[in-house]
This record gives sequence, C-alpha cells and structure tokens, in this order.
Amino acid sequence: MEYATAIIIMSLLSIFLTVYDLRQQSVKLHRLVESHNNIMVTVCRNKEGFQELESHHLVPGDLLVLKEGKALLPCDAILISGQCIVNESMLTGESIPVTKTRLPQADNLKPWRMHCAEDYKKHVLFCGTEVIQTKGDDRGVAKAVVLRTGFNTAKGDLVRSILYPKPMNFKLYRDALRFLMCLIAFAAIGMIYTVCVFALNGEEAGEVVKKALDVITIAVPPALPAALTTGIIYTQRRLKKKGIFCISPQRINMCGQLNLICFDKTGTLTEDGLDLWGLLPSERNCFQDIHSFPADHSLPWGPLFRAMVVCHSLIVWEGKIQGDPLDVKMFEATNWVIDDSSRHHIEGQGSTHATVVRPGPKASTASVEGVIILHQFPFSSALQRMSVIAQEIGGEKQVFTKGAPEMVATLCRAETVPSNFESKLLFYTAQGFRVIGLACKSLQTGRQSTDLTREEVESDLTFLGLLIMENRLKKATKPVLEELSAAHIRSVMVTGDNIQTAVTVAKNAGMISPTNRVILVEANKIPGSFLASVTWKPLEENKTEDYGSLEDDSQTERRISLAVGSGQYHFAMSGKSYQIIAQHFSHLLPKLLLNGTVFARMSPGQKSSLVEEFQKLDYFVGMCGDGANDCGALKVAHAGISLSEQEASVASPFTSQTPSIACVPELIREGRAALVTSFCMFKYMALYSTIQYLGVLLLYWQLNTFGNYQFLFQDLAITTVIGVTMSFTDAYPKLVPYRPPSQLISPPLLLSVVLNILFSLSMQIFGFVMVQKQPWYSKTDIHSACLSGDSHMQNSSSVSSQGLEVMGDGALNEVDNGYKSYENTTVWLLSTINCLIVALVFSKGRPFRKPIYTNYVFILVLMGQLGVCLFLVFADIDDLYSKMDLVCTPTTWRISMVIMLAVTLAVSFLVEEAVIENRALWLLLKKTFRYHSKSHYKRLQRVLEQDSSWPPLNETFLSDSVAISVEENTGGHSNPTFDSNEDAL
Repeated sequence: MEYATAIIIMSLLSIFLTVYDLRQQSVKLHRLVESHNNIMVTVCRNKEGFQELESHHLVPGDLLVLKEGKALLPCDAILISGQCIVNESMLTGESIPVTKTRLPQADNLKPWRMHCAEDYKKHVLFCGTEVIQTKGDDRGVAKAVVLRTGFNTAKGDLVRSILYPKPMNFKLYRDALRFLMCLIAFAAIGMIYTVCVFALNGEEAGEVVKKALDVITIAVPPALPAALTTGIIYTQRRLKKKGIFCISPQRINMCGQLNLICFDKTGTLTEDGLDLWGLLPSERNCFQDIHSFPADHSLPWGPLFRAMVVCHSLIVWEGKIQGDPLDVKMFEATNWVIDDSSRHHIEGQGSTHATVVRPGPKASTASVEGVIILHQFPFSSALQRMSVIAQEIGGEKQVFTKGAPEMVATLCRAETVPSNFESKLLFYTAQGFRVIGLACKSLQTGRQSTDLTREEVESDLTFLGLLIMENRLKKATKPVLEELSAAHIRSVMVTGDNIQTAVTVAKNAGMISPTNRVILVEANKIPGSFLASVTWKPLEENKTEDYGSLEDDSQTERRISLAVGSGQYHFAMSGKSYQIIAQHFSHLLPKLLLNGTVFARMSPGQKSSLVEEFQKLDYFVGMCGDGANDCGALKVAHAGISLSEQEASVASPFTSQTPSIACVPELIREGRAALVTSFCMFKYMALYSTIQYLGVLLLYWQLNTFGNYQFLFQDLAITTVIGVTMSFTDAYPKLVPYRPPSQLISPPLLLSVVLNILFSLSMQIFGFVMVQKQPWYSKTDIHSACLSGDSHMQNSSSVSSQGLEVMGDGALNEVDNGYKSYENTTVWLLSTINCLIVALVFSKGRPFRKPIYTNYVFILVLMGQLGVCLFLVFADIDDLYSKMDLVCTPTTWRISMVIMLAVTLAVSFLVEEAVIENRALWLLLKKTFRYHSKSHYKRLQRVLEQDSSWPPLNETFLSDSVAISVEENTGGHSNPTFDSNEDAL
C-alpha cells in the first residue's frame, strides 16, 4: 500500500513538472520557429528557369533571387550579387538592421571560407534573419546561394541548443544519487534483518519475501527526486512575478552558488543609447575648439560635417530611421534626412539604386543639393571601423571612414594626425566617454566604386577629428554592484569598448574601489617571429597634464606598491592581449583572471572563452548582457541572464523583463532560497523514510507492522502536504557574504541527518521497550489497559469487550494478524508526530530564506496536522481506532508519549541551531584542523599571497616557445551568434 502511494505521488509531481517546463519553453520556441513559409524569394535550380519554392524544399546550391520587400530566410545563404539590409534580431537579440554585401571577386585562389569569421559574416544571410530591403546590381537583382538548411543553419543550431542544452555538472544532483545508493545499502541491511527474523519464526517463504521487499520501498522513498524540484517550481513562479523568466529551471539551484558575475557594459551597466556630447575638429595637424551638444549654433559645412552625414549604415524602414544607435544619434545631430525612395543617375554607372541624404528643414545652409552614398564597407568588429564611398550631387567622390580612434589614426597620413592625439583621446576616455575617430580622402575618378578593394579605400586618409559620445550609468548599476560586493560576489566587466573608457566606468560604478590600483596587462606578438611578450604597468602612468594628479612620481609609485602589496589591485586587458596570453602564456592566465576585473575590446568568441576559463578555476559564473556579442557567453555560463526580450533570449536560461541588472541579486537570492529548500526537502524526505523504516523494523521484531491506513496517513496526510507547503517560504531580502552548501555529502548536513536519526531511533526504542514494562501491558490481550483504566476507559472497553464477544472468532483472527498491538500504537504515534518535528526543525529561515513563521500556509498545515495527531493520541473512539489499527492506552501513557516527543523536539531544535547552523563553530573547526577549500581559485589565492614577486610591475616577459594556435574550422561556416572560436583581433 505504501509503495503504491509513493509511486502515485511521484508520478503526479513528475507529470506536473514536465508539463510546466514544456509550457515555459514552448512560448519562446513558438516565437523562434514560426513563419517559415512566408519567404519572398524565387529559386533558380539547375538553370531550368525560376520557380516559386517553399522553404522545406530548399537544398544547398539553390540560387535565391531576393525580391523587394520583407522576407524571412529559411536557410543560410551567401550573397553573390547586389546588397541586402537584414534584421538579425532572431539570432542576435538586437533589432538593428545590418547591411550585407556581395561576396567580393578575389584575385587569389584562397577560398572565402578560409578567412576569419568577421570576413564572411557580412556576406552571409543567416537563417531566421529578416530581409527588409534589397539593393540590386546593374540588373536590379540581389542573388544568394543556399549554403545550409535545417539544423545545420544558424537558426537550427540555436534551436538545437535549446532542445539539447549543455549538460550541467552540479554536485547536488551527483550527491543525491550517491545518497540514494546509501539508502539502498541501508535498506539491504533491513532486508537481511527481516529475512532472519521472519525465517527464524517459521514464516512462509512468500511472506518473508514480501516483507523484505517492503523494506526497500520504505527506506528508499520513490518521491525523493520529485520532492527536490518542488522548491524550484515555486521559485520559478516567484521569479516570473518579478519579471524574470526561466526556460531551464534546473539552473535555478546553480544561481544559489554564483560567486562571479560578468557584465557587459553598454546597455547593461550603462544606458542603452548614446548621447552626442561633443565634436573635436582637427585642422592642419591641430585640434580646434570643441563643439558641444546641444549648442545654439549649427555645425559649419565641411569635411567633418560631411562625414557625419554619410558615414553610417542607416536606412529608412516603415517611415523611421533605423540602425545602430550611435549612427542614429550622429546623423540626427546634422538635421539632414535620408531619401531612399527612387533611383539616381550617377555618372559612369547609369541609373542605380543608391541612398541619398539631403538637408532637412532644420538643417543649416549647405552648398550642395545632397550627397549620394555609392558604396559601403560595413562595420567589422575585427577591423574596428567602417567606410563609405560618397559623392556630392554634381561633385567628386570621397571616402569617409569612422571607427576606433586608435585604428583610424593608423590609416591616416601622419602629418594630418595632431601631435597630442593620444593625450586628448586618453583625456576623454578616462572620463567614460565613447570616442569615435573620423577621416576622409578624395577618390580619383575612372574606376567604379564597386571595383575598389577595402585596402585601397582605407589608406592615406586625412584625419578629421573626434566624435565624443556620452554613455551614462543606469540608476540601478551602482547600488547593485555594491550589494554584490558586500555579499563577496566578484563583478567583472566584459565589453567591446575602449579599455580606458571601461576602466573609468568600472570605477564610477564601484566595481573598482578608488583606493585600489589598476594594472594594465599588454601582450603583443613580436614582429618577425612566432614569439610574444607581456608587460604589466600601472594604468596611472598614462595620466597626462590634462588631468594629472598633484602627486609626484615617487608618491604615486609608493602608493601603487602599497596597494599591490595588500592585494588591492585589479588587472585590465584588451581582447587582443587576452588572446595572445591564452596562446603564448597559458600558465599566467589563471593568475591574471584571479584579479582581472576589466576586459575590453572583447569579441563574442573571446567573451565565451573568458567565461569558460573562469569556470575552469571552479568559479560559478553568471553572465549578464543584452546584445548579440553576449549570446555565446550567456549560453556557456552557469547562469546566463539576458536583458533583451528579443528571440536571442532563448540562448539564455534567464530573461529579465526589466532591462536592469537589479535582476542579478534577485536571481541569486531566489537561487539560494531554492537551493536551501532542496536541502531541507532532501533531509526531510530522508528522515521521513528512515523514521518509518526504523518503526517497521522495530515492529518486525514481534512479527508486527504498520497497517495500511497508518501507512496511508503518514504518506499522504503528513508527508505529501508538508512536501508541498514547506517550499512556500520566500527568499531572504538581503544577500549575506557567504553561500549555502553546494553538496549533500558535507559534514554539517550528514551530522544533522545522523543525529536526528539517532534521536528518532532512541525515542522509538525507548517507547517500544517502556510500553512493554507497563503494569497494564499484555501481549495477548490488547484491551487490558482500558480494563484497568478510569471509568471512561472501563465503559469504552466494556463496550469493546461486548463487541468482541459478539464478534467471536472473527475478532480474534483480526487481532492475530499482527497489526493491532500496544507496540504498534506507541511506535506509530511517536513516528508520525516525529515527522512533524523533523519538518519544523529542518525548515530553515535566515540567512537564505525568510523566517519560517512567514510561511503561513506551512505553519497552519503543521498546526492542523499536529492537532489531528494529538486527537488520535487522546481520542478513544472505537470506530476510529479500529480503522487506524490503534488500541486504547491509559491517559498517563499518552502523556508520557507527548513528553517524549517534546524532549525530542527540544533536543533536535537545540542541536540544529547550536551546532549544525552555528557558522562560527564550523569556521573554528576548519581553522583548528587547517581545512582549506579545494577550489582551484582558492588554492591559487593562497599561493599568490605567499609570492612577493607577483604582480611583476613594469616588467616584460617573453614566451618560451611557439604557441600552437587553433585555426578556424574550415569545413564550413559557423554560427555567428554562438561562435566561440573566433580569430584574434
């Protein structure tokens, strides 16, 4: 009976969990895979003419002719003619249109797939992207060749990663299996005991086997795995109410162990949009007066103004300018408009479809009718720049380039770059501004724009100036980072922005304390060899007279040495340095990651690699980001938190409806509460089964056992209700500076379980023995106690005796079947109420959950169950006792049982609070026995604390040997969103 009950409970909970999880995932999967057959393309196969073809009939090698209008691509294809503007929000999470250009006609024989990922992404139309506009060639047609279909595509890879996620290696689940093995071994001992007892008493073989198998079902609770997930279900529901959605509930427990969080910068720590702060023109090798925004006067017409007008990848979509927020802000500052509605005649090229920008109603007077954007070299994160070829209507062609100032300056003629370029750039980036460099040059006529290579266009440029954008911190950023720091949770910034800007934002946000020092780690490959070098130098050395401190060099050096000596330092490095260190100085990488706080100019693949390297150091890593570059890291982290509600959030286990990092501590709080709840439920289920197991073994000594209704009452009325309501307790609102245990096989938990088993065993044995020593006890007459009791008992027992006489032999047979006895009544009542005691003692509150009295439902359930149990103890109702297989006992014995239970409660609660939950005691024991954490990063910290030569300030190391670099997989293209093996910048 008890086995069937447990199976039913387990099955119902498992079905509920499965349906709930599928419902959560189906919402986003539906958004991901819908609308495949509305592709607006024409397919040409085997040169037999054009035909309309549905998406599921496409095969690699088909030629797609993209039509004008919006279309959703059902395959990966490479653009071979024309130009397309696509929306990759399905894959990247950002609804920013991206320009795709045709595959260039290369003169060399090197296959296009041999280039780095950034080289071919701008030519490939990935599955799931939305083609919102096409620009054809001379014939007005944009063509693409199908590369991949189905699960081999970028979108298929995304769906596959959802259906078959990366397996989790969490100690809790491994230890749960080990604990179950221990329970099975425990049950095996009980089986041997049962066989011996019943066999020696001459029981039939079938009865012996049945009783022995019953022991397994009692000692190993089948509902244990389902009980472990109840806390996760309630936590997931609470997170949903707070605007945090989860598609991988198993990772909620892992959130309770997070001790390092990686944050993206733009849109995560700072505001999503950039504001145009100022423009710093450059003329005749000198910077001019800065033009601040907003200003009363407009920008004068000139090369710098023309660069702002045309050097972008904006389009007009549904009557609104769409594109990168930086480009939008820059273009809107000019007060010009985009005319993209008609074909324009260009000298030497005839009529073509090109973008034209014209002065708007609020624009300042200009001497031109408009400017035509002839050709565009899209922005590449590897090249850190973009360029356009433009022509004034009736004028000459010009090239305009925009990108990272350091990169743009290297492409310009040296005589056009101001001598104080580096100091000015450092001055603005140190204040947290986003700085963009602009350059231009005139283009000789005679060659068409499409025939020019990027290398030819982006050379011998004239430096025009700096565009300064302001990126403010979000209001929630600093308080959240302070809360994480107080909870001893590391915060790391991983961004694609300038390193000086990233360090400044980290300081303003509180990620780096003002008293701590920042050490810049620079790694470079040695020209002409396969070796590399790495250098450590304080970032303060870069200060200039523009914002230099009043301290002299000796004071600064001494302050830096003191900070470094006390361990108060942070490493900052670029993506290029990180890649070189990973390849040539792999032995130094763990040491650098231990104090690495700022990682700038990081590519998407490098972000993913960084998260994996942190995980190798035994950190539990969380990743919080909102853009396309973060998707790979969100996927590989223990807990990825997306602040974007676009479809790319399916790559992340958690998605916040509110674009704020305030969801991070909330998720950690709930994760800790869920983890503690899982431990509480595990301990309770183990104790419940053990208490029942011990009671049954005691009764087996007299060839007795619990009755069916007794098993049913304990399984359903007690354990099931407690298992459902114990998890209702909310998370504690404050993060404490330590984490809950992550494994079941730990001294505190094992000691708690063992001690409570001993308390229960002692109480049951004491009751079992003492009831046999009572003067009214009789082994054969189960009504002897009532006959010698008070008048009430005499009356009720006389009624029972009369009934017994009337019933005759049938009643005697019922007594002899082994259910009703004084031992049965005593042991069952003690074990049943002991289950309530264990539930109360194991329901932990602070510091990870609110106090137990805030769980009103659970308290009412316990009070109700205790009332029913006490009613069964003191009630003397023949029909009820007959159904429950109980017998009448004197009032004094019933009071004695209550005293035994009260003593057990007091001792159990005292031991749990004074020993098990005494953190100071366990820390003292660890210190006494010199126990140290086995985590890799903890061991490394202890080693570095003893190393006085670390970090080696102002020193340069050379690599000892040639590093073997893993090249890109040349077998085919890879997913742009989840590519984690990109080439170095």
